[in-house]
Amino acid sequence: MNYQETLSYLYNSAPLFQQVGGQAYKEGLENTLALDEHFGHPHRKFRSIHVAGTNGKGSCSHTLAAVLQEAGYRVGLYTSPHLVDFRERIRVNGTPVSEAYVVGFVETERRFFEPLYPSFFELTTALAFRYFAEEKVDVAVVEVGLGGRLDCTNIISPDLCLITNISPDHVQFLGNTLEQIASEKAGIIKPRVPVVIGESQEETRPVFLQKAAKEQAPIYFAEEYDVKRFDDWEYELKGLYQAKNKRTVLTALALLQQNGYRISDESIGRGLANVTRLTGLMGRWQQLHSSPTLVCDTGHNVGGISYLVKQLREQHYRKLHIVLGMVNDKDVRGVLRLLPSDAIYYFTKASVKRALPEKELQQLAEAAGLRGKCYPDVPKAVEAAQKESLPEDFIFVGGSSFIVADLLANRDALNLH
Repeated sequence: MNYQETLSYLYNSAPLFQQVGGQAYKEGLENTLALDEHFGHPHRKFRSIHVAGTNGKGSCSHTLAAVLQEAGYRVGLYTSPHLVDFRERIRVNGTPVSEAYVVGFVETERRFFEPLYPSFFELTTALAFRYFAEEKVDVAVVEVGLGGRLDCTNIISPDLCLITNISPDHVQFLGNTLEQIASEKAGIIKPRVPVVIGESQEETRPVFLQKAAKEQAPIYFAEEYDVKRFDDWEYELKGLYQAKNKRTVLTALALLQQNGYRISDESIGRGLANVTRLTGLMGRWQQLHSSPTLVCDTGHNVGGISYLVKQLREQHYRKLHIVLGMVNDKDVRGVLRLLPSDAIYYFTKASVKRALPEKELQQLAEAAGLRGKCYPDVPKAVEAAQKESLPEDFIFVGGSSFIVADLLANRDALNLH
């Protein structure tokens, strides 16, 4: 099989959550433990940092990796979902795993894993951990896929755990209350391993304190940590919400320094200023065009969108155009209630099965006082927004990671660079 055939095999034989949603979710770690044993427990061959949370875990994971690279470490980075190419999920010092490695892994190991019927994420996690071990990384930054307690990344024994924040998302798996969701995320807290909480609420703080006490894990709330000396340091990621991510990462780095990691202030500064170059991160308040300004962002739930709406209000423009699409398992009405009513909307859908049909989205949006037209795919919606915009206008593209993925996959055709 070539690379594309291998990806098709993976997507079709092991359900991909980002495509089909709930039916790809597997509860329990049986397959993960079987795969881990088969490959000789590769995650024991490198140090690790475990990152969970509802929003911001991708930005924090990439920023930690950038700083550790600048500090001279060989760094594995495991994140999800990917935006354009599967290989974005698995990187060493910013370089994605090779197509040949992915093909070789599947061809060599399929006889073992096919009888297990693993999920796509179980298989990808096993691939990542084996790759990091073979690449002899010093440390891997490992982002949780979903939740924490039963996530297949939760077999690692990290030097540090980090939970960015809690807001309602994936409620069908993680629970309907902030306390229930926090309890699932707190499942990554390990015995005597320090944990950083990026943002807490009245409902979630007791959950974290109780779990940390049970595990005798030192717990640090980033909101209480003094990182003033870094206030003036440039952080390349410009979203308003990134201020909290920056504080969370700086708190984590201070603890890593205390635990023996060699991280200078200079490497922190260089890492913060060069996250995208060092790690390949995309889709976080990413500007792709000027005159008119076009920005995309992967924020996709009430917590993420509320920050984006604040930031849109701070922009200077003649008219705001919003290209919007969502998936069907999110709080669509909750997101729509937050969006500005004076924007022109271009309702569309991403090229995944979970995508909410654009007509359905339009009807829900009209009920929330938002007006616009429907377009069958992201490129057509963006083209329409470009045609209707003057140079002093602002185009925002978002609502879902998959909308941003389709935008980035069509950058050349849309002349976005």
